[in-house]
Amino acid sequence: MSTSHESVCRLLSGEPLRKSLDTADPQAWMDFDLAVRSLPYVQREALRSLTGLRDHARGTLSESQLAVALCHPDGRVREAALEWAPAVPALLPLVVIRSTDWVAPVREEARELLADLLPGVARQAVVPFTALVLRMARRQHGDFTQALLKQSFVEGPPEAITALLTGGDRAARRFGHRIAVERQLLSPLQLARIAASDDDVVVQNLCAEAALAAVREGAHDEVLEPLLGSRQPQVRAAGVTALRRTGRFAQAEPFLPDRSGVVRACARWVLRQNGIDPLPLYRALCADPTDDNLPPGAALGLAECGTRADAELLWPLIGHPVAAVRTRAVAGLRVLGLADAARLRPLVDDPAPAVAREVTGALIPDADRLPVHWLESRLAPERPAHTRSAAFRLLCAQGGAVELRAALLLLTDPNVKLRFRAEQAVRRWTPSPTTVLGDRELAALIDRHAPALGHQAALLLRRELGIPS
Repeated sequence: MSTSHESVCRLLSGEPLRKSLDTADPQAWMDFDLAVRSLPYVQREALRSLTGLRDHARGTLSESQLAVALCHPDGRVREAALEWAPAVPALLPLVVIRSTDWVAPVREEARELLADLLPGVARQAVVPFTALVLRMARRQHGDFTQALLKQSFVEGPPEAITALLTGGDRAARRFGHRIAVERQLLSPLQLARIAASDDDVVVQNLCAEAALAAVREGAHDEVLEPLLGSRQPQVRAAGVTALRRTGRFAQAEPFLPDRSGVVRACARWVLRQNGIDPLPLYRALCADPTDDNLPPGAALGLAECGTRADAELLWPLIGHPVAAVRTRAVAGLRVLGLADAARLRPLVDDPAPAVAREVTGALIPDADRLPVHWLESRLAPERPAHTRSAAFRLLCAQGGAVELRAALLLLTDPNVKLRFRAEQAVRRWTPSPTTVLGDRELAALIDRHAPALGHQAALLLRRELGIPS
């Protein structure tokens, strides 16, 4: 018996509602509704006592029994239970669920009740209640209740919406911000600050656009400052784009080397609208490969709008003392299609994991040109984990016997992540056209790692390689 079914049985035996389920969790109500209707046949005897609900005197049913009745498999029982529901505010979530009921009379009765009960929802219950309505809106017949809820917020006091803006449910917060923007309850400065600090991309974009649309002519400073200083790329991008509208083209230049590609693109667009070519500015930024203050995004920005000739400025940057600059320089060379394997290979040993990852991505298309023994030597346990990981990726990219040998070597490695990746590589391995059948070295490795491989896997590998069992 599942936990949900246990809750139903406890309620039918008289246990208080709040002890049986988390009444602040919208999903708990939905699970409870399903649990009542899906009770196993042997447990339905207690439900049969509710079939004559219309004959009960008011007040004779407990809150728990009424909760079960509102979810009863018999639509007539659910409809009768709705007549009792207004006297028990704690069961309003079940009225919401019944407003999407597949039985039309039940659905209509619940909707009429909701229209009367919505204004009385306690402020502390607004967020979970809204979250439940939004979940139910995904169901057939659920749009009516959502429209009813929105109307109550649009016409009701602002305090109810304020509770949504800081609630823990993501969908409810988005819903609340949309209504707050529609009702113009937040000033442009408030909207800009929310956009700059919120961790939800939908809320960020909504508030940033609303802030810029609502700002008074000539009063952009208070809005632009938080947007341009935001840690969120989309918000900074909105602020940078707005610089064109305000005629402050020069303020876009500091964002040319931004860490975000979308912000860099917006900065270039704003400058071009003022007749300024960003390419010379990028070239000037990247001219000194020893500049410790070089913004990392400058190298990638140069590649994004430069030509293949600009690789001459990027190659010296792969030796820059700042790891982030080296990483973006390699990424820029990839953008230009000039990631020369011979020149980039030493960076597999870079002490910065981000550089090694970027270089590995650049080398994978030419992995078969890299010396196998050189890569295998970097699988040694004394090497840094990120170097070993990069070498293994490049060996796997070569496929065939090279990939299988590398994977077998790491099957018993103490590094859990590498060991897992090795196991996955062995499982998906298939011979390549160049694989030499009967390879004795591979046969010895398979025998050595047979306990880790398992008897069946070892047998299959031997068969694939044409090695006698």
